[in-house]
Amino acid sequence: MKRQLMALVLGLACSAGYVAAQEPPTPKPGPEHKMLAEMVGSWDCKIMMEGVPGESKGSSVSKMDLGGLWMSTEFEGDFGGLKFQGKGLDGYDPGKEKFVSLWVDSMSTAPVVMEGTYDEKTKTLTMTGEGPGMDGKTAKYKNTTTHADKDHQTFKMYQFNGDKEALMMTIEYTRKK
Repeated sequence: MKRQLMALVLGLACSAGYVAAQEPPTPKPGPEHKMLAEMVGSWDCKIMMEGVPGESKGSSVSKMDLGGLWMSTEFEGDFGGLKFQGKGLDGYDPGKEKFVSLWVDSMSTAPVVMEGTYDEKTKTLTMTGEGPGMDGKTAKYKNTTTHADKDHQTFKMYQFNGDKEALMMTIEYTRKK
């Protein structure tokens, strides 16, 4: 009986070590996540649509979420009299060595999925990807977010028509005090 108990205890101890050794490492935020964290906060937004006179207002709130690995953003605005809501997740994929983004909003049933890089010299995050176009078909997009300083950023959204990109919208963000 003692041998059986000893064998059981030894077996459990070995299997516990095996299971612990098989657990994947927990990802930790890196320097890229710190750059995203600089955008955390509440923002007043001035929205300018290309070819549409005037400007609209909006607001945005961003926070680091999910262990500091993802920045989640909620946006509310008015686009030419239409109420608009959007939500985004932005992170960094070390396997791709790229920033990644997923955006959904109240004007579409399909997400916009993008990836890109950050240029430290120009303080600009440039993302490219695909999502629904105005005609409902998949379209190619490019977004840039330039950080003038810790309280101001400029977002520009372009849509591609073939190889040509056309500016669709500019949003000026000012941090709420």
